[in-house]
This record gives sequence, structure tokens and C-alpha cells, in this order.
Amino acid sequence: MTSPVVRVMPETGFREIVALLAEYDITGVPVVDDDGRPLGIVSEADLLLTLAAQEDQGSLMPPPGAARPGPDGSVTAADLMSGPVICITPSTSVVAAARLMGRHGVKRLPVLDVDGRVFGMVSRGDLLRVFLREDRVIRREIVEEVLGRVEGVSPALVGVEVDQGRVVLSGTVPEPHLVPIVLNLCRSVDGVVSVTDRLSADTFGGLGPEDDSPDSSGSPDSPGGAGGGTEGPGGGTGGRGADGRAGGARNGSARGSDAPAPVR
Repeated sequence: MTSPVVRVMPETGFREIVALLAEYDITGVPVVDDDGRPLGIVSEADLLLTLAAQEDQGSLMPPPGAARPGPDGSVTAADLMSGPVICITPSTSVVAAARLMGRHGVKRLPVLDVDGRVFGMVSRGDLLRVFLREDRVIRREIVEEVLGRVEGVSPALVGVEVDQGRVVLSGTVPEPHLVPIVLNLCRSVDGVVSVTDRLSADTFGGLGPEDDSPDSSGSPDSPGGAGGGTEGPGGGTGGRGADGRAGGARNGSARGSDAPAPVR
């Protein structure tokens, strides 16, 4: 947001508003009451309506509706402003702010403090500036904050590449249902343009299929070895290992009881 905010009172005159927009290179100002609470917005479009409503002998187009001058011929912010005002708070995400702008067809949103007073302003340009964040900053936030927030996900096992705001995720997560969670959290990071999914779920919980039991040598003398495993309920050639896990885990028919629990 931009702060402090250029604000006007309801009685502020037309020319003074135009001068403020030119001086601060802005396209609109909030109109506030004596306590700083928003009453409306005056934009360049509102001001142009007054200009377009003036008589033009060389034009065949009828003048549009415009603010009517007061008894003394003045046009004030109270006459020009449009409302109701769509406002946000400092904790509003840039995604939510962008959706509000699109839904209500506005170009700027006043930011209110805890007392409902205007102390900032967010424009479309402000929102777009988040896409100027450096790739290294985006990557650091994903690695240190996003991946670390998902229980069971190890940042060391997830590769993160960022190029021009485009994120590519690779590596493994412990459970399939964690993949969409990680993707959605990465998409919510400021400055991310897109996220490409190259993740896979490690259903062995970090253990390879060749060593998913303490005694995997397959010797005929071992409790879960190849010599006595053909009748095991796991359906695989390894029967059950010494730790009680089905030897058919290699074929995807069973998984050890010590597999990682799902993240809640």
C-alpha cells in the first residue's frame, strides 16, 4: 500500500482535487469525514464527467450526467464522489485485494486501521509490483516458510527452481495427498506466476523397496526370506519380514505399519 494517504474532505473543491492529483501523481483520492473514516472516492473519471458535461457547440453528442453545482456554483468532493467504498485491512492478501477490484470494477482500495480510519491506499499498480520480487527471494520463502509449514514434508527432499516467477517443484513428499497442499501454498506466495508439479509421493516412507525390512537379504533361513514366503498373506515373494510387514510391498499390495501418518 501507499502511505500516508492524500485525502480530501467532503467540502474540498473541484480545482483543489485536480491540483492534488497532479501534485502527487495519483488517479484518485478518498473522501473522509472529520474522524478520517471513508465516505467515498473521487477519481479522474469522476472529474472528467464534469468536464465532459460542459457545453460544446461543435459536438452532436449529448453531454453525460455530471455533478450539479451547489447554490454558489461550486462543485465539491461530496458532489463528485462515488460510493459505497470497498475497503480492505492491512492483513488482506494481494490475491483477495485483486479479486475485490475485479468483482467491483474499482482501481483502488482504501486500507483501514483497527478504528476504521483510512491510513493507506492500494492501487492496481501496487498489486502488480509483487511480481517484481526477485526469484531468489521467492525461492527462499518457499523453502524456508512454505515447505516447513507442511507436517511430514522435508524441504531437503523437494527441489525448488524459480525463473521469472515460474516455480518448478520436484522430488518427493511422503503421501500423495500432500502434493496439492504444497502446490496451493506455493501458488499463494507473492510474486509466483505459475507452479509446475514434478513431485512424486514416496509411499515407502523414505525406505527403498529393497530394504523395507531389517532382514531383506532373502536368505532361506530368515523369517521373511524367499524360502518361506510363498504362503505369506502379503501375496509377494518375500512373505512377511521380521518386523511384521508384508513382503508384497514391492508390488504395491501392502505397506509397512511404520509408514508416515497422514498430515492433518
